[in-house]
Amino acid sequence: MKGTINNDSCNCKLDSCLFFSTTKLAREFSKIAEEAFGKTGLSTSHALILYMVNLEGELHQKEIGEKLHLTPSTITRFIEKLVRKKLVAKRTEGKNVFICSTEEGLLLQDEIIRSWNRLHDAYKNILTEEEVLQFITISSKLIEKLQNQEN
Repeated sequence: MKGTINNDSCNCKLDSCLFFSTTKLAREFSKIAEEAFGKTGLSTSHALILYMVNLEGELHQKEIGEKLHLTPSTITRFIEKLVRKKLVAKRTEGKNVFICSTEEGLLLQDEIIRSWNRLHDAYKNILTEEEVLQFITISSKLIEKLQNQEN
């Protein structure tokens, strides 16, 4: 018949697809994170960048991108938004760009920490500590192997 697909030739089963499962999990975590970070007025990515900068006082922009596995253009966009909100400042030394804490940004640090705790509380009773470690170990292995395939 025209327009029909033989299901026997298609091995695309969503419930056993690693890509689909991890994407679905990421969407669920994103919903929980948005709720947890609502009081900060920041996305989780913006809050994490601000948290990191506040801890160090100053970080190289490239280092932030590497730690968060974000492309240079994405990290630039995130930082520009934080600069516009006066939560961080940029300092340039030649071609090096450093991101520095501001008073306004430092004032949000306690709320960011409370938000991370709310996020953690939302899922801490779902997996045991051992399962969390296993999940992180397997995820890290996948990330490393997939990144090595790209190079």
